[in-house]
Amino acid sequence: MSSEALARLAEERVDHRFKGLPPNADGLTVGELAAQRRNLFAASDGFTSPVLALSAERLEHNLALMETYTARHGLAFAPHGKTSMAPQLFHRQIGHGAWGITLAVPHQARVARAFGIQRIFLANEVVDASALRWIAGELAADPGFRFVCYVDSVPGVELMDAALRGSARPVDVVVELGAGDGARTGVRTEADARAVADAVARTGTLRLVGVAGYEGEVPQADPERVRSYLRRLVALAAGLDRAGRLKDAEEIVVSAGGSAWFDAVADVFAEIPELSAPVLKLLRSGAYVSHDDGHYRRLTPFTRVPREGALEPAFRLWAQVVSRPTPEQAFANAGKRDAAYDLDLPTAQVVRRSGVERPADGITVTGLSDQHAWLRTDAGADLEVGDWIGLGLSHPCTSFDKWQLIPVAEADGTVVDYVRTFF
Repeated sequence: MSSEALARLAEERVDHRFKGLPPNADGLTVGELAAQRRNLFAASDGFTSPVLALSAERLEHNLALMETYTARHGLAFAPHGKTSMAPQLFHRQIGHGAWGITLAVPHQARVARAFGIQRIFLANEVVDASALRWIAGELAADPGFRFVCYVDSVPGVELMDAALRGSARPVDVVVELGAGDGARTGVRTEADARAVADAVARTGTLRLVGVAGYEGEVPQADPERVRSYLRRLVALAAGLDRAGRLKDAEEIVVSAGGSAWFDAVADVFAEIPELSAPVLKLLRSGAYVSHDDGHYRRLTPFTRVPREGALEPAFRLWAQVVSRPTPEQAFANAGKRDAAYDLDLPTAQVVRRSGVERPADGITVTGLSDQHAWLRTDAGADLEVGDWIGLGLSHPCTSFDKWQLIPVAEADGTVVDYVRTFF
C-alpha cells in the first residue's frame, strides 16, 4: 500500500494549487517536473516568488543524525508527524530507523494509514466515537498494524469502551502523566493514574501497555525540573507494573520527548529498571527533520551536548523585494500566508542578485502583513527592487502547514524532489 500511495504522489498534476512552482510546469506530473531538475534561481526554469524550499543535504543530515543519536542511547523513535504531515518524510524517517510515527489527532492517523504507516503512537486522548470505530476497523483489517494512544481519565476510558464494544482487537493505551499544575493534559497524581489503569482493566476493549508524557509542558522548565518529572514518569511505570496493571502488555511502553529536552529523556530513560516485560523507550521528537533558524536553534539539546552532533536548518523561504519606498525600508512579497510567525519573525539571511548570493547584512524583518515582509535596512544596506531574499524561519510545524508541495533543492538550487503535505 505504501509504495503504491507514494507513487501516486508523483503522478499528481502540477497546477495553480501549488504556489511558487513554475507556471509553465502546469500539466506535468510531479514526477516529470522532478525529473527535469529545474533550478530555483534560473529565470528560465520559472519558479515564482515566494517559494519555500527544503535543503536536500541538510534534510538528509538531520535524518541520519537522529537515527545515530537514538541508536546510541538505546531509544526507539517515533518522530512526531504533525511537524510535516508529509508521508514521503514519514517513510524516510522510518527508513532511518524510526519505530513508527507519532501523531496528534485521528485525521493525521488517517493520512499516515493511507500511506501504509504500520505503527502509530497517537500522543493524545481519543474520545470521538467515529474515530475510535475507524481505529478498530484498521486494527481488525490489518493484523500487523500497531496503534497506541493516551488515556487520562475514567470518563474518557468509559467513552472509549462504549465506542469500541464488539471490536476484534483491543486498543493499546498508555496513561498520560501531566507535567505539573497548569500543564496540559494528563493525570495530575499517581492515585489518578491508578484509577485510570483500573478503569482500563474493567473493559474488554482496551489494553494498558505503559505510560507517557510530554516534558515540554513542565512549568518553568529547567534541567532539574524536567528530569524530576521524567523520573516520576519512570516511577509510575514501575509502580503500575509491580501492581500487576501492565500484565497484559507484551512490551511496556515508556514514552516522552519533544524537541527541546530529548537529552534529558535519554539520560533518565537509561535509568529505567528491569520490568516484567521488555521496555520500549519511545522518543517522539519531530521538529528535527527540518530544524529551524529560531526557536529550535536556541532550544535544541545539541547545544548542551555538542559532542553528539548538530542539527542543521533545512528550510529557506525565498521572497522578492517588490518595494523600496525609503532608504530605511523595503518590502518583500512573503507574509503570514507563507512564513511561520507564531514563535519568531523570519530572519533575513542572504540576498541574491544576478546569480550572486551574499549575506543579508543590515537587513532585519520587523513585521509581517498577510502578503508582505517588512524589512528595515541599515545605512549602506545593499538592497534593490527585484532582489531575492532568503529568509530563515522559526517553528517547523507552522512552516510546513502553509505549503502543499515543497521543492527539495540541492545547494546550487537544483530541485531534485517535491514533498507533498496533508494538513
